[in-house]
Formats: sequence, structure tokens, C-alpha cells
Amino acid sequence: MVRPLGFLVGLGFIVALLCAIFTTPLTNEPQAAHAFHKHPRHIALSSDGLFPHWDKAKLQRGMQVYKEVCSACHSLNYVAFRDIAELGYTEGQVKSFAKSFQVPSINPDTGEPATRDGLPSDRFPAPYANEVAARAANNNALPPDLSLITKAREGGKDYLYSLLIGFENPPKNLPKELQPGTGLHYNPYFPNLNLAMAPPLADGQVTFADGSPNDVKAMASDVTAFLVWTAEPKLVKRVWTGWAVLLYLLIFTGLTYMAYRNIWANKEH
Repeated sequence: MVRPLGFLVGLGFIVALLCAIFTTPLTNEPQAAHAFHKHPRHIALSSDGLFPHWDKAKLQRGMQVYKEVCSACHSLNYVAFRDIAELGYTEGQVKSFAKSFQVPSINPDTGEPATRDGLPSDRFPAPYANEVAARAANNNALPPDLSLITKAREGGKDYLYSLLIGFENPPKNLPKELQPGTGLHYNPYFPNLNLAMAPPLADGQVTFADGSPNDVKAMASDVTAFLVWTAEPKLVKRVWTGWAVLLYLLIFTGLTYMAYRNIWANKEH
């Protein structure tokens, strides 16, 4: 029994040694990146909390930022032009907005690919024909669709807002292996600190008709609010429906209890 026991002990030692070798990182880059990574800043929106509402003026400004800035690279594949009527636009305004976009179509006479003016039933058109074209125009990085971005990314709206305002020069003590390479830009809110997207916003880049502030933080806040809406346009209605159901249940429970007391008030037990 001694020899088999010694053999098993030796085999276990070898297995443990191999596991240690193959699971130990070759560099400390992940730990180093974590040291410079920042947690997202919190952004307060009217759609937050127990009693949310949509700030339609803010959402309209956010949509303008998307159209004039973000739509050059990012799509909104799950949003139709007619959906923006919920932001306070009239039917005529929705039609005019849709018409300002060119959407893919087919020439009925030749069968060749063509474009036409957008209709309210159309979805926001993608800026690139396909993924290959998108990567070719963005240093081989694929710009994500923004329809559900605040749901798809950990940190949600806070992460998106922080990313938009977080571009900065790399700190002097940043290790060489974490320095942004060619075509990359340092942002401490991005997981690996460097991303292919250049800073998309600049002060005064978009002019709002209502004279609202158009510095980077204000525009980032507006477009973040808009993308919260695109990700969950029924959020406010859903929350208030929940409150209505809760109120109904409370009233029904109270009436049921009073009926019970009234029926059994004079009964002998």
C-alpha cells in the first residue's frame, strides 16, 4: 500500500505544478489595467427612480446629437422613425425627419440597389453596407449598434455617459504595454483603457434650437438619455402600470377586509 500511496502523492504534485504553470499569467497587464480603470460616474435622469418620467425636450436634444454625431458610425437597428412620435413630435415632423434620411432600396426598373427618402415605417438606416465596410472604416473595430446599448453594457447609462466624457491623455505613470497604439485613444472607463473610437463630442459641436447648453457633458447627458429611451421606450409606462396595479391590490385588499369584518361582526365564534 506504500508504493501506490507514494505514486498518487507524486502524481498529485505534478498535476498541481502543471496547473500552476499554465494558469499563471505571463504578464501583469490585466492587473495593471485594473489599477488605472475607473468606475463609471453616476448620471441622474428623469427616468430613474420609483416615479420616472421622460424629459421629452432632453430626449429630442439627445436624438439630435445622435443624428448629427453618432449616426456617422453607429446604427439604431431596432428603432423606427415613427417611434419618435413618443418624444413629442407631430406626424408631419416625423415624416420630415424620416425624409431627411436616405434608406436602402431597389430600383424597380433595373433591379439595382438604390436609395430613397425615408418613410415613418422605416428604421434608422445603418451607416455602413455591412460589417466588412464598418471595420474597414474604423481601424478594424466594429461600431456597436446603439439601440440597446444601455442594456447591453455593464454599468448601463452610467458607463455610456462616463465613456463619452472620459477621453483624456494617458497618465505619465501608465506602463508602456498599456499605452494607446496607433489609432487608439485612452479612456479610463473602457475595460482595457484604449479604444478605437476617437472622442466623438466637442464643445459647441451641436447647436440646439432651445438654446440649451452644448458642452461635452451636456451633450453626453442628452444622448445618454435618448439611448436609455431607445433601449426601453416603455419603461415609464411599465413602472406607472405597476404602481396602478399595486394601488388596485391595496384598495381591493382593504375592501375585502372590511367586507369580512362586516359579515362576521355579529357572528358567534
